[in-house]
Amino acid sequence: MNIINIILAVFIILAVVSYLYFKTKQFRTALPIRKKWYQNRAGQSLGAFVMLFGINQIVLYQSAITIIVCIIFIALGSLTIAHYSKRVKHYGQFIKEEAALNQ
Repeated sequence: MNIINIILAVFIILAVVSYLYFKTKQFRTALPIRKKWYQNRAGQSLGAFVMLFGINQIVLYQSAITIIVCIIFIALGSLTIAHYSKRVKHYGQFIKEEAALNQ
């Protein structure tokens, strides 16, 4: 196996684990802004998973159809990460304020 493939597989696993972590944190918190923040962090992890999966498939299989589909996966994952990053930044401004109000 190629070392790049192993590294990508580790990052894919980390993306799935972080998605599950943020989703469980989202369900366990009671604060609404923090809940949205965790939801968007999970969305970032899901976007990273899709993007890394596309990169990994390009490394493994190099047919024309695979490359076209994987380019779509990489673009979709990158756009998802960018979209949720803006939302994480937006909700991140209000987390300390919300925590101070609910103490």
